Amino acid sequence: MSHLSVTQNKLQKRLRRLTAEAVTDYGMIEDGDKVMVCLSGGKDSYTLLDMLLHLQKVAPIRFELVAVNLDQKQPGFPGEVLPAYLERLGVPFHILERDTYSIVKDKIPEGKTTCSLCSRLRRGNLYNFADEIGATRMALGHHRDDIVETFFLNMFHGGNLKAMPPKLRSDDGRNVVIRPLAYCNERDIEAYARLQEFPIIPCNLCGSQENLQRKVVKEMLNNWEREAPGRVESIFRSLRHVHPSQLADTRLFDFASLKVDDDATPRFLKVQSVQ
Repeated sequence: MSHLSVTQNKLQKRLRRLTAEAVTDYGMIEDGDKVMVCLSGGKDSYTLLDMLLHLQKVAPIRFELVAVNLDQKQPGFPGEVLPAYLERLGVPFHILERDTYSIVKDKIPEGKTTCSLCSRLRRGNLYNFADEIGATRMALGHHRDDIVETFFLNMFHGGNLKAMPPKLRSDDGRNVVIRPLAYCNERDIEAYARLQEFPIIPCNLCGSQENLQRKVVKEMLNNWEREAPGRVESIFRSLRHVHPSQLADTRLFDFASLKVDDDATPRFLKVQSVQ
């Protein structure tokens, strides 16, 4: 066995194990579910589909997978890549054509980042299509590093503690979003995508700038990881072990009613004087 195949085998086993753990821990997929896998053509969504196809084979439950790509009509988008890949795999798929590119270009001034509006439009179209095809789960390719970055973005720029939950019900209650790669780190996914030679479609066709705030947070986390390996994983674990009484949100913990417990055992026993 070559060094390359050994590396690939280890990566594949680790990613499969972590994906299965996340799916199990959060009850992401149940027997009879129809899972719509959102496929963008990036490394994360290819890896997501790869992991779910394996899980479909080995899981003790039966569930359906259907891949969906949202063609946003960006100039130069290679529309033949994903259909050819999915046909080769034998995966049922839909190409959803929606010209969100024109909307974004019309609404966002030249030189400003388009990622936020583009993301909202993409999400809305995918939510609606999932409902249309009767999908009971909508799988997205966000990984552990995306979740941690979002946590810091919300804290630094939104003044709140929230991230991307591994499982989410949409505000209108009509969709359940799952993130099976929630336990997987980006470095492993990048390496796996290279080894698997996925036909990556870059997300720079619209000419937009990368989300600069996210870029700053990503660099901050990368620096931390270089200085203290394992720190990002520790931060992610903290999101799974929250103690509301040790924070400051009065909606999550009743601080106002805290008082001394009259029935508590005294720290110091009173010693009676000997007559």
